[in-house]
Amino acid sequence: MRARTYRTLLELGGVLGFLLAVFAALEFYYSSLTKVCSFSSYFSCGAVANSGRTTILGVPDWAIGIAGFLAILVLAGLSSRYRRDDRITYLLFAVTSLGVAVAAYLLYVEVGQIHALCPVCASAYVCGVVAWVGSLGLTRRAYRRSHETTVSTAPDG
Repeated sequence: MRARTYRTLLELGGVLGFLLAVFAALEFYYSSLTKVCSFSSYFSCGAVANSGRTTILGVPDWAIGIAGFLAILVLAGLSSRYRRDDRITYLLFAVTSLGVAVAAYLLYVEVGQIHALCPVCASAYVCGVVAWVGSLGLTRRAYRRSHETTVSTAPDG
């Protein structure tokens, strides 16, 4: 795939994930919004929100989502502006990988411990994976580019 396709995946996942995380924050402050995404006893934002298990080290999951997706968007912008600086691309990959790991943990908590799934949260998790796929593609391109340069400039020997 082309770098532009990877950047589009990254930006799309970042923007949609950020909006979903903001919506999750609004649900926290305006409990009437949880009715919008509660379809059954299993697919229920309210069941997840009222479980008491929606924090990591005291930080609400929606705050982690907002900060994480904001970091992805900032790094994606920097990566786009400074395309030859592979450090930004590698940092972006690290951030998105951490985000996917946190999302996997939160998904486990929802499904395995709460026995309910928040559709908004699950959608944000998918957006995180989409952003991760975009960052993985950019990282692979950066790695190949740096190793092609290294190989072509290596002395014969």
